[in-house]
Amino acid sequence: MPLVLMLYSRDHYDMADLSDEMAAELGVLTTHIVRHVQALPHISRAHVYRIGDGAAHLHIWFFARPEGQAQLYGSWMPVWDDLLPEYPADVADADAGDVADALVTSYGGRRSATDEQMHV
Repeated sequence: MPLVLMLYSRDHYDMADLSDEMAAELGVLTTHIVRHVQALPHISRAHVYRIGDGAAHLHIWFFARPEGQAQLYGSWMPVWDDLLPEYPADVADADAGDVADALVTSYGGRRSATDEQMHV
């Protein structure tokens, strides 16, 4: 995939543990991320998954479906990620940076200068 992002909670929560306020924040944050991923010129869709059985720590995954690859429709996209040729890391890193910068502008937070992770 051209871009795979993971959103995770800083504290130890699973989906069912979120308060209504935190769940609402997760929904808004997820929507912002999807908008920014889909705004990339070579991306047609952002798929959102909650994956992480066996670990009570919330992980939300965002897989960017490339433009013009309709065979990647649906829930099998994470499997396709293991079968497709490796995407250029420099392009994926630049896209992730663009999404993070857009997220800071639209939602808030900051990018850490030391680890390039997004903190909100």
